[in-house]
Amino acid sequence: MSPRPSWFQCLIPISILACSLLSIPALGHSAPSIAYEVSLRNPERHLFHVLIRVPVRGEALLRMPAWNALYQIKDFASRIQEVQAHIGNKRVPLEKIDKQTWHVAGDGLVQVEYAIFWDEVGPFATQLNGDHAFINPGEILMYVVGRTAEKASLSIGGFPENWRLASATAFHCEQAQHSSCTSEVSTYDCLMDGPIELGKFQEFDLPGVAPRVTVVIHGDNWRKKQVEESLKRICQYEIKLMEGAPFEHYTFILHIGKGAGGGGMEHSNSTAIATMSDEYLPNVAAHEFFHLWNVKRIRPASLEPVDYTKEQYTRVLWFAEGVTSTYGDYTLVRTGLWSRERFYESLGMQITELEGRSANRWQSAEQSSLDAWLEKYSLYNQPDYSVSYYTKGQVLGELLDILIRDRTNNAKSLDDVLRAMNRDFAKQGKLYRDSLDVRLTAEKVAGGSFEEFFQKYVSGTEPFPYEQVLQLSGLRLRTEERRRANLSFSLTRDAYGALIVGSVDAEGPAAQAGLRVGDAILSWNGGEVPRRLGRWIGEQKPGDLLKLRIRRDEQELSLEFRIGEIKETIYEVSEESQANEKARNIREGLLVGETGAVGRH
Repeated sequence: MSPRPSWFQCLIPISILACSLLSIPALGHSAPSIAYEVSLRNPERHLFHVLIRVPVRGEALLRMPAWNALYQIKDFASRIQEVQAHIGNKRVPLEKIDKQTWHVAGDGLVQVEYAIFWDEVGPFATQLNGDHAFINPGEILMYVVGRTAEKASLSIGGFPENWRLASATAFHCEQAQHSSCTSEVSTYDCLMDGPIELGKFQEFDLPGVAPRVTVVIHGDNWRKKQVEESLKRICQYEIKLMEGAPFEHYTFILHIGKGAGGGGMEHSNSTAIATMSDEYLPNVAAHEFFHLWNVKRIRPASLEPVDYTKEQYTRVLWFAEGVTSTYGDYTLVRTGLWSRERFYESLGMQITELEGRSANRWQSAEQSSLDAWLEKYSLYNQPDYSVSYYTKGQVLGELLDILIRDRTNNAKSLDDVLRAMNRDFAKQGKLYRDSLDVRLTAEKVAGGSFEEFFQKYVSGTEPFPYEQVLQLSGLRLRTEERRRANLSFSLTRDAYGALIVGSVDAEGPAAQAGLRVGDAILSWNGGEVPRRLGRWIGEQKPGDLLKLRIRRDEQELSLEFRIGEIKETIYEVSEESQANEKARNIREGLLVGETGAVGRH
């Protein structure tokens, strides 16, 4: 199980700073040098038919990205069929030279054609079926090696006449026998940063939000008033917090309902979010919208330039993602979408999650960031092997905020750090030097050193000083010991969607009953595996009987065992009634987003 709920998985996408600073659409009169055409004919076959027109002198290399959206090497080239190359009607030499690269030889306008299979729910994947299409362009389009900075165009056609297209990338659409939409972008990198939704969706603009924010929804488990109000509050607050919007037009692409998957993916002028219902939308949206600044424009040097061929390592996801989660929670409580009690509950949950993972004792926030590429392995996600940079970074952000407020008598805050980095880096078109520039900016705002704090808690693994720091903000931390049911094994899905045992506690009852890593689960207590397994185990008692039917090495076996138990320490945050005036001011400042003398709101 991921350290974060699935709907909160949100990793840095491909994005070039220039795409964040420029308007993506019109490019004047110069024609694009590389043209992409994508046909969605026969969507029930889940095949995107791609044609690339590129002028070639002698030879060129075309390459499929190895990753996109998630920090996971996915080898999208494994989905490609029937790659061919022509000049006019004549085939030209084409040779595959590694798992994701093709060499083409010729002189003239070369046409490269292929089909690529996709039918996985977004926002991290791509999908084509009879209901709709959702496209992460980096997952279907090859690039010409050494020529990603050239202007490009993308045309999408062949989709049903009653479908429409939505994207933050500007498309011009024509209705004919087969619908067709075309866009021009400044670079391949910018093209990759604009997800596309096609289908019969609902669309509306948020009232009272400027610049314009459009909401596109595919699904049925949502209420317009609920969605509209929560997104409006989030956008209005975060734009005000960061002293203006860095876009002319922003688009939420939302997949809501059963089978929608989960998660959020940020882009320069849009986000794609999937959730089972609108109940969870504000939590994801507050995080994703704040990425407009933190990571899309306030961007670390370690993420540039983007390398599509292999892992791209960075030590600063604790800030890019974790502190964005800090501001997700801040936004929800400061806009009234959360009560202060729910904010405290969330903070307590993050501390509980951190302290419940033994890896927290040896994996620093920076190392967790560096190891993001290991998250596709189920064993790595277990408590003994990793801690989430989301969780560790979120708590670091809140502790750092309190310390800045305490040092400045609540005159400055972490808000000032984010605004300063936006002013000094993003608006100047500069990249920041990972944790170093975060620390230097915090020191400039607070007027003192944070070197020890960063050495101990960001690059180091010393225990966080929760109680001492929370006390400075009129908050107290208490613990409670609880016993709960423990499954003692984890599940993952293989490439075909089957549920597979990903890890087994060697000392647990499942292992003693004979369950092994790699076993496929066929039935669970005579029925299907619970869809919300975490909730199911939370409803069980230690000692309850679990009956499994599994497949192992082409044989079916039955296993049964009593569910075990685990002791855990729960951390709860609450207000200290005897806090002094300074601490009360800091506490209220955190909750309402103000500095100075803050009255209770």
